[in-house]
Amino acid sequence: MQEAISITFDLSFFWEALNKIIGALPLTLYITCTAVGIGFIIGLTVAMIRLKKTVVLYPLAEFYVSFTRGTPVVLHLYIVYLGLPTIWDAMANHYHWGIYSKDVSLYVLVVAALSLTAGAYMSEIIRSGFLAVPDGQLEAAYSVGMTTFQAVYRVIFPQALGASLPGICSLVIGILHGSSLAYLVSLFEVNGVAMMVGSQRWSFLEPLSAAALIYWGIALLIERLAAVLEKHWKTYSGGGVV
Repeated sequence: MQEAISITFDLSFFWEALNKIIGALPLTLYITCTAVGIGFIIGLTVAMIRLKKTVVLYPLAEFYVSFTRGTPVVLHLYIVYLGLPTIWDAMANHYHWGIYSKDVSLYVLVVAALSLTAGAYMSEIIRSGFLAVPDGQLEAAYSVGMTTFQAVYRVIFPQALGASLPGICSLVIGILHGSSLAYLVSLFEVNGVAMMVGSQRWSFLEPLSAAALIYWGIALLIERLAAVLEKHWKTYSGGGVV
């Protein structure tokens, strides 16, 4: 008869792994926050292009969003990690820039990949937020003498952003999870350190459980922050005093 597999959980190893993994938490947060910040700028730009249907840029924006949302994050990471240095080095040789891909840190490549991912999803979230704002809001802004820029900046954008908060919250958590793929290119964030610690003893349950606890805790904080912001937005949009 085949022997049953016995799995034990070493609590002392769990705490040891947790202490080591926490040291990688700042890198995970840096990757996530930077990627989301850059992704927001990309997403807002692409969303405006798609809403305005800019003649030349609109097809490119549509392709970017469709391709990025239709392919896995791990492929974005490898495409940037393998493709961007090749393109950069070719251009550096041609234009004699003197700066090559070997001078670029892995952190920059990982953030670039996740920023492109975040930008595509953010574009759809922000676009949906703008479409959720009634057309009458813009007409009302014009009626009190606002310019188009003032109307968008002071009336439309705050409402669109508020309507987008749940989606943005989900995206931030998604990018947080996506940052765990950085270890595939030898950038050791929370998940990478967990895998490294587990390989030292060939026991992965404890360190991966510790990593899961950390990710869960960060996700809970993000959800809590989003709930507070959403509450403030509802108070603002309802005409109350925050």
